[in-house]
Amino acid sequence: MTETRKLVIIGSGPAGYTAAIYAARADLEPLVYAGYAWGGQLTLTTEVENFPGFPTGIQGPALMDNFRAQAERFGAELRDRDVTAVDFGRYPFQINSEDETVEAQAVIVATGASALWLGIPGEETYRGFGVSSCAVCDGAFFRDKHVTVVGGGDVAIEDATFLTRFARDVTIIHRRDTLRASKAMQKHALANDKIRFIWNSVVEEVVGEEVPGRGRRVTGLRLRHAISGEVRHWNTDAMFVAIGHRPNTDVFRGRLPLDERGYALTVGGETTATAIPGIFVAGDVRDHRYRQAITAAGEGAKAAIDAEHWLAEHANNDADEGNLVSATDRRGTHYL
Repeated sequence: MTETRKLVIIGSGPAGYTAAIYAARADLEPLVYAGYAWGGQLTLTTEVENFPGFPTGIQGPALMDNFRAQAERFGAELRDRDVTAVDFGRYPFQINSEDETVEAQAVIVATGASALWLGIPGEETYRGFGVSSCAVCDGAFFRDKHVTVVGGGDVAIEDATFLTRFARDVTIIHRRDTLRASKAMQKHALANDKIRFIWNSVVEEVVGEEVPGRGRRVTGLRLRHAISGEVRHWNTDAMFVAIGHRPNTDVFRGRLPLDERGYALTVGGETTATAIPGIFVAGDVRDHRYRQAITAAGEGAKAAIDAEHWLAEHANNDADEGNLVSATDRRGTHYL
C-alpha cells in the first residue's frame, strides 16, 4: 500500500528544517525527505556569526545538527534519501524516492540552491578557509585583508562593494574586458578607490598553506591571461566566487511553476503558496536575492503556517465531501 501523509517536506536546509519544526508542533506529523547530502549550504561553511542566538558564533555543520535535532524532537520524521520524481498533477500529490512512493495532502519544497563554482584545483580544499560564495556571510572574517572577487555581473559587483567595508582592498577578476553588471553598478565600482580590476583573466588554481594550530588558509591564486596565455601568481587572503547560483529544481521541471532561471514561483503576495493549491515553496529555491540562512528559516516557518492553514481549510473538507479529483481537472493547469 502507498503511504499517505498530511505533509511532506522536500529539503533539509534552514528552510526545510524550520518548516518541519513548525509543522511538527502543529501536529501535522511531517515527513521530511532530507536527502543524502542533508543540511544545505551551511554544511559547507565553517564559522557562522550572523545567525541570531549564537553571540560567539557556531560552526555551520553544528548549526544544522541543531536544526535537525529540534525537528526530530517535535516529531518530524526524517528520511535521508533524495526525491527522484514528483507528480503534482494528481491528488493526493505523489513523491517518489528510489524504491518507495508516498502520497501527500500538502507539500513544502525547500530544496535550496547551489552556488556555481569554478571547478579548479584547490577550490574545494580551501572552501570555508578563504574560499567562499557568500560575501555577506564571510566578509567580516577578512577585515583589513586583501580579498578577490571572481565574476563580472551584478552579484560580483555587489559583493565587491560590500567587501570594501571590511577588506583593505578588493580585486575583481573577470574573464572579459567589460563587465556584465548594470551601468549604474559599474560606475560606482569603478569610482571606488578600494576596488581594482584584473581583466581578461581566469583563475586556474587556489593556492594556500597549513598554519600550525590554525588550519588551512588561502595565500594566492594562479591566474591565466585569457588572450596571451601568460600565467602569474596573485597574492590574496580570500577568493569570493560570484558567478551565480543554480536552484535545485531539476526534479520539479514540468511539475512546478518555475521562472526562466529555474527558481520556483509563488503567487498571492507575501505567502509561500504556488499556483498549485497545496504546494508551497520556501528558502533559496525561490529566493535569489537574499540567500541567507535566517531568511530561509523565516520562509520555512511561513510555509509551514501556510500549509497548516490550507490543510485545515481545504484538504480535510474536500476529502469528507469526496471532491478530491485530479490536479489537472481541479486547476485546469499543467506546467511544462
